[in-house]
Amino acid sequence: MFLQRAAVALIFGPLALALIYFGDRMGGLVYFVPFAILLALATAEYVQLTRHLGWHVSIWLLLPLVIAQWVVAQWGEPAWVGPSFLVSMLFMLTAVLYSYEKQSSQTVAVDWMAYMGGFLLLGWLGSHFFSLRGIPYYAWQWTMLAMLTTWIADSGAYLVGKFVAGKYVLGKHQLSPRLSPNKTVEGFFGGLVLGTFFTVLIGYFLQLPLWPLVILGLLITILGPLGDLSISLLKREAGVKDSGNLLPGHGGALDRVDTLLWAVTIAYYLALYLPPLS
Repeated sequence: MFLQRAAVALIFGPLALALIYFGDRMGGLVYFVPFAILLALATAEYVQLTRHLGWHVSIWLLLPLVIAQWVVAQWGEPAWVGPSFLVSMLFMLTAVLYSYEKQSSQTVAVDWMAYMGGFLLLGWLGSHFFSLRGIPYYAWQWTMLAMLTTWIADSGAYLVGKFVAGKYVLGKHQLSPRLSPNKTVEGFFGGLVLGTFFTVLIGYFLQLPLWPLVILGLLITILGPLGDLSISLLKREAGVKDSGNLLPGHGGALDRVDTLLWAVTIAYYLALYLPPLS
């Protein structure tokens, strides 16, 4: 399984980094289209998970609304974000109220929350894939670091968890036995250390100052796993192992972006509120 995961990562990892680097070509389409496709697939998988849970979420309503958030983030003005968010919320509310009146669902209140959850997760958080790449300074560096930190921390947690917790005297201390039995405390700290270290190292070669890199590395490696566990919660309740089968050994699109959604959002607000790096 590890060799399969590594082979897929070695193929698609450099491709993703190239898309980030060349992301401003053709008016941003070089970056927007591939990542929008990935997020659209993740949205479809989210809807499928809700159906496994017995909820009624329409892909034909949710998907256009989340795509609208990505388009606004990529090409819109900052003043458009609030209105697009409000209009999307009103569309979802109208849909569930209509569903209740027509008695087309017996879980209308839960359906509403499922719409809201999917919209916030894949629409609002997902829009930061494009907001981050569009910041006026060091855009591709911040975007690349957010993704590299996530991937390195994930790989570091996997390797350290298997090597240390599985073989040596520390034993296997499960981080979240019910949600993700294979995650260990040892792996979590391994991912934290390796993810932060390589964030600083890579950022040094990108000529970025030290302290924002340390903050970025720590925040993503500490908070990022919550994104993975949140989707694990849905999968456990739905009774499925993976959200899909997009990539061998890596699961579905939602499995691939669950942590990245939080990482790019964290990186965006760090870039927004920290002073311009020079």
